[in-house]
Amino acid sequence: MKSIKPGQYEAAFTEVLHLIESARKQAIKAVNTNLIDLYWQVGEYISNRIAEDGWGKGTVTALAAFINKHHPGQRGFSPQNLWRMRQFFESYRNTTELSSLLRELPWSSNLHILTKTKRPEEREFYLRMATRSGWQVREVARQIDGALFERAVLNPPKLSTALRELHPSAGEVFKDAYFFEFLGLPEPHSESDLHRGLVRNLGRFLTELGRDFCFVGSEYPLQVGGKDFALDLLFFHRGLNCLVAIELKVGEFQPEHLGKLEFYLEALDRDIKKPHEHPAIGVLLCATKDSEVVEYSLSRSLSPTLIAEYQTQLPDKQLLQSKLHEFYALLSSLEEEPNKGLQALKSGKTR
Repeated sequence: MKSIKPGQYEAAFTEVLHLIESARKQAIKAVNTNLIDLYWQVGEYISNRIAEDGWGKGTVTALAAFINKHHPGQRGFSPQNLWRMRQFFESYRNTTELSSLLRELPWSSNLHILTKTKRPEEREFYLRMATRSGWQVREVARQIDGALFERAVLNPPKLSTALRELHPSAGEVFKDAYFFEFLGLPEPHSESDLHRGLVRNLGRFLTELGRDFCFVGSEYPLQVGGKDFALDLLFFHRGLNCLVAIELKVGEFQPEHLGKLEFYLEALDRDIKKPHEHPAIGVLLCATKDSEVVEYSLSRSLSPTLIAEYQTQLPDKQLLQSKLHEFYALLSSLEEEPNKGLQALKSGKTR
């Protein structure tokens, strides 16, 4: 019998590990799907009983006690959770297009979206984002607390014309503002503080950036002519199939910042980009920005760039919700009285 040398069968053995891990993931997914289906069916049953037989809270409480008696130790069937199942069914029964998304998320994530959002379009937004980005429940909670939906509606990302033309889906990938409350940065802080914090918390930074971002390097070296340059952060986006250069500024955006970023993009496209990749995208991440200055700066830019803010604290969600309510009211008035609605929008009342 042949003796096995160390590492001789490592590649083959690794394939078996991959098979085991894949089977485990499929098993967990199947269990979750069955659980969501069960909760849906229980919610539907309770909803129908309330409508047809006049069930109330007392009856549902008795049902919870009955379940516990026959299945002692069975978790998830408290009176409160039974009411949540009913709410779950009633909230989504007319949106069959979302059924697959509901079954992809664990109950804890579904419950958080269900109870922490108010509008159907807001629920759909977080369902799609959570499934697409693979958020765990803690990240779902963080994004809702950070009012991602309100920000996406009120403040879409500021993109150059070149970026929109080269990458039509870029508006769905990038944000107008990124939140780095997890860094615990002092005020004031330096660019090196921000840079070190992002690299040190790279996992959370990648989660905040969004799905499909892959880290390439920090202070990425570029050589042009006889001079050396260092790009703050370099990523690759698998969906857009391009490099993404990020430059950091701890102050307010200035038009001259854009020139340096465009220079880096030219160097990346000429010397680093592979033939099958699309032109690189540049992101200027500033502490603050004036929207009008950004608009003027990007209007003539021939490079695929965008200007975004970073903030060290989560936003005031109630304030953003009130602004969103005002925004919807203005849209409604625009539909009813176009001239009046246009005047309101031009006056800046939606900002």
